[in-house]
Amino acid sequence: MGATVTTSSDITLITLQNCPNSISYLHGLLEQISALGINIDMISLAPAYGSTTSISFTISDNDLGKFLEFTKGKMKAVVSSGNSKISIYDERMRNTPGMAAKVFGAAAKANTDIRIITTSEVEIALLVTSADFNETLAAIEEAAREF
Repeated sequence: MGATVTTSSDITLITLQNCPNSISYLHGLLEQISALGINIDMISLAPAYGSTTSISFTISDNDLGKFLEFTKGKMKAVVSSGNSKISIYDERMRNTPGMAAKVFGAAAKANTDIRIITTSEVEIALLVTSADFNETLAAIEEAAREF
């Protein structure tokens, strides 16, 4: 079986900077956001800088208002809305060198503005601007046919 490419749209990227470098802080934050009924998808934790770090994650554009109300007066969020996610899933990624290079080569060919990347052993997910979505999707689908 070959690669499967899936997409979703209307995604907001949230980045919280200067957060305490503590797993307890991250747990508490995610628990509070969950209590608001907001689903979090892509999560990325930056390497610590002293006692602080940055946390980035995605939510639905529809949940942005609830999230901003939650953060009001508590923390400053860097927000990028109206993005789309392109996910490439292929079991062969687990043991095949160069597949990520092909995906990122396709994104480079499309001159994509990538907002965040998350990966697993068998999946690469890119959050891209809506302006770059169609061209990037076409380039990645073409690359996936060559896996």
